Amino acid sequence: MTSGGAKGPPPAVEGSAGRATFLELFFDLVYVFALTRVSARAVEDLAMEPGHVHGWSAVTGGGKTLLLLFALWAVWQGTAWTTSRYDPYHIWLQAVVIIALVCSMVMGVATPRAFSATGLAFAIAYVVAQLSRPAILVVALGRGHPYRPLKLRMLITFSVTAVFWLTGAFLPTDPRVVLWTTALGLEYVAQRCGWPVPGLGRSTVSRWDIAGEHLSERYQQFFLIALGETILVTGLAYTGNGFTMPRTAGFATALLTSILLWRIYVQRAGQILGEAVMKAAHPANIGRSAADTHLVMVIGLVATAIGYELILAHPLGHNEVPWIAMTLGGPAFFLAGRARFEYEVFGRVSPSRWVAILVLVALAPFLLHVAPLISAAAAAVVLVGVALADARRAWGRPPEAATPPF
Repeated sequence: MTSGGAKGPPPAVEGSAGRATFLELFFDLVYVFALTRVSARAVEDLAMEPGHVHGWSAVTGGGKTLLLLFALWAVWQGTAWTTSRYDPYHIWLQAVVIIALVCSMVMGVATPRAFSATGLAFAIAYVVAQLSRPAILVVALGRGHPYRPLKLRMLITFSVTAVFWLTGAFLPTDPRVVLWTTALGLEYVAQRCGWPVPGLGRSTVSRWDIAGEHLSERYQQFFLIALGETILVTGLAYTGNGFTMPRTAGFATALLTSILLWRIYVQRAGQILGEAVMKAAHPANIGRSAADTHLVMVIGLVATAIGYELILAHPLGHNEVPWIAMTLGGPAFFLAGRARFEYEVFGRVSPSRWVAILVLVALAPFLLHVAPLISAAAAAVVLVGVALADARRAWGRPPEAATPPF
C-alpha cells in the first residue's frame, strides 16, 4: 500500500485498502448534510397546510427532488467505485476524493434552489466532480495501463453530458429538468453498457476488478448516512415544532421506525455483503447490482424522513395523498430494495418482504382519512412484523452463508 505522498500510477485493486479511509468517511459527512437539503426541498413542496396540497405540484416537485438525489448519488457512487478499484491512500486518489467532497458540498447547498437561483452552481459542481475523476486517472494511470482506455471513454462521455448540464442551468425550470434528466439518463445508459465511445469500443463490466470488501463497506456506510439523515431530520423537526404530546408520540414512532429499518437491513444480508461480493464469479456485476439496490433503499429512507417531518408538523391534521405516499411509500420502497438485496446475497427473497409491501399499499386508502400520526404508527407496526419474521427465521440456526446468484 502506498502512502499519502506516493507518486506514480495508483495500483489497481491489489493495492486497495480493505476498510474505508478517514478521508472517505470525511467525504461521507458531506452527504449527511446534502440529504437533509434534499428532504428540505421536498418538504417545501408538501408542507402546505392540510387540505391545500395540490397533487400535480407534489408529483412534479417530487420528480425534481428525485433528479437531484440521483445526481448526488452519481457523484458518491463514482467516487466509491474509484477508491474500491485503486489505492485510496495514493495522492491522486485523495485528490479525486477531495474534489468530490467540495463539489458535493456545493451541490448540497444549491439543492433547495437548484431549479431557480442556484442552478448554475449545482450544475458546475456536478460537472467538475464527474469530469475531474476520469481526467485525473487518465493522467495518473499513464500509457499502457489496462484501465486507462476506460477512463478516457468516461471522460469523453461526461464531457458530452456536461453540455446538457451547463446549458440547462441557463434555461427556465421545465427545459432545465428535461436537459438534466437527459444527461443523467445518458450517463446511466453509458455506465450500463460499458461506457461505449465510437472508435474506442466499450468495456465489459464482468472484467472490472474491484476490492469487494471495500466497496460493500462503502455501500453499508452510505445506508447509515441515509439512516442518520432520517434521525437528524426527525430530531430537528421535533425540537422545532414544540413538545406537545402528539408530536412526542410522532417522534417516538419515527425513532422506532429508524431502529426497525436498521434492524431489517443488517439482519444477515446487510452484514455479509462483502462475503457475497467475494464469492461471486464476477464481483463487479454484484457490485453494480448492489449500487442500484442501495439507491432504492436510500430513496425509501429519504421519503420516510420527509414523511416524518410532515407528520411532526401536523400530527393530528388531515392526511394528504402525498403525505401518505411518503409515510407508507417510503418503508415500502425500502422493503422492495431490501428484497432485491436479499436476492443478491442469498439468491432468494423472504415472503415477509412482499407481504409487508402489499399490506402497506392496501392500507393507504384507509389511512387517507385519519390523522398522519396513525398512518405513521401503522407503518411502524408493519415493519415490526418484518423484523419479527426475520428474527424467527434466524432463531436457533447457524448464521446463513452468502450464496450469490451472480
